[in-house]
Amino acid sequence: MKIRPTKGLTFDDVLLVPKRSPISSRQDVDTSSWLTPTIKLRLPIVSANMDTVTEARMAIAMARVGGIGILHRFMPIEAQARQVEQVKRAQGFVVEHPRSISQAASIAEAKTMMKQHDVGGLVVTNGRDELVGLVTQRDILFAPDDSAPVGSVMTPPDQIISVKPDVSPAEARTLLHKHRLEKLPIIDQAGHLVGLITAQDIVKHEQHPNATKDERGRLRVGAALGVQTNDLDRAAALLAAGADLLVLDIAHGHADHCLQMIKKLRREFPKAQIVAGNVASKDGARDLAEAGADAIKVGVGPGSICTTRIVTGFGVPQLTAIMDAVEGLAEVGRRIPLIADGGIRSSGDMVKALAAGASAVMIGSLFAGCEEAPGATVIRNGQKNKIVRGMASLGAAIGRKAVAPGEDESAESQEDWDKVVPEGVEAVVPYRGNVEELIYQLVGGLRSGLSYGGATTIEQLQANAEFIEITPAGVRESYSHDVERV
Repeated sequence: MKIRPTKGLTFDDVLLVPKRSPISSRQDVDTSSWLTPTIKLRLPIVSANMDTVTEARMAIAMARVGGIGILHRFMPIEAQARQVEQVKRAQGFVVEHPRSISQAASIAEAKTMMKQHDVGGLVVTNGRDELVGLVTQRDILFAPDDSAPVGSVMTPPDQIISVKPDVSPAEARTLLHKHRLEKLPIIDQAGHLVGLITAQDIVKHEQHPNATKDERGRLRVGAALGVQTNDLDRAAALLAAGADLLVLDIAHGHADHCLQMIKKLRREFPKAQIVAGNVASKDGARDLAEAGADAIKVGVGPGSICTTRIVTGFGVPQLTAIMDAVEGLAEVGRRIPLIADGGIRSSGDMVKALAAGASAVMIGSLFAGCEEAPGATVIRNGQKNKIVRGMASLGAAIGRKAVAPGEDESAESQEDWDKVVPEGVEAVVPYRGNVEELIYQLVGGLRSGLSYGGATTIEQLQANAEFIEITPAGVRESYSHDVERV
């Protein structure tokens, strides 16, 4: 038995000492940061892989503002892969493998397909990737007979303006405007349809210039997986669907089965970007990195709905956990970004986490109250709220068993729910509107924090950072006090 000679610190235990600053405007700072060695974010913010926080809608919104979302793993493999595809198809200069339909199919089938895939039009082919027409919602909206073939309402090939694969965005924009078009099919030299450019996607590109995009202009998205036997199959399906990174996420990441899974993933998918966690120590971070992880997720018990520290007695206050992990990663010999996961309640907490050495922060409960979060909406005391739950809560365990029986490492039989020991709670959080509005406030605080630190980049903030411990009186002084708030 031993006791560390130093105290464990969390965000409220410290403040950052202001530094001389050359920055005259918050807009002069750079908030970008590396999530993994090959993926850079304009905003160092990640939405948590919780089933009340991140599914496709949240992931799309996060990527559009410059962050990224991690799709939770508590769904069947096929469903998670479909959500990856949904994010990847939500935006991009070229829609690869556009949704197609036969000209002999009925208008009713076209309507069903458009609704199912949430698209405004379909390419009509002859079954050999040869374009024979286009059909849009405008073509079928007032069609008198839904049983009529698509060929009777589609735009015929002699009226279609198409482009070659080497068309530039500027050229495509000019053609769309000149001919008042919604879509431009891309036809290769052999006459085969290879993609589609839509006016809507060009507008999205202009509306979201800071979006987190891959090399093909598609939104980036991450997806979580566990350590079960079928998770290699899950990884393969997620990567095939276009996932930009895999997040190996279990409650106690510094465990042999997690280390072994990282090595398996690295062997099977050598080019994949792998984030692993969660850990809360120097040794844990170093061991995951040496096993092959590209980034490390740090945090055991700091989340607002996590009770691991109370139930098990284990954990490390989050600021100390970040600093210890940074120290461990410095021993690896290659740059390994760190994601601070949990405990972020304000922009000030985010600034402290980044100053301590994190490259990004993962946020759960704050985002659970947003419109894009999949959690249920409830009205309490006349106020709109949304449900959030820890992924080790009893309700989450029941949900996992119902959706994917036998797939979760902590699942119990239906008859043994009384034996489950939850390490999380279910709660409600205030409804917070669109996530873009919340992120605007968080990033505004980050920009101000950089200016107080005399830093134009997050790396400079980390180099300049000087923390000072404060007393409970200092904590009280930091908040509004001695006034009645209106």
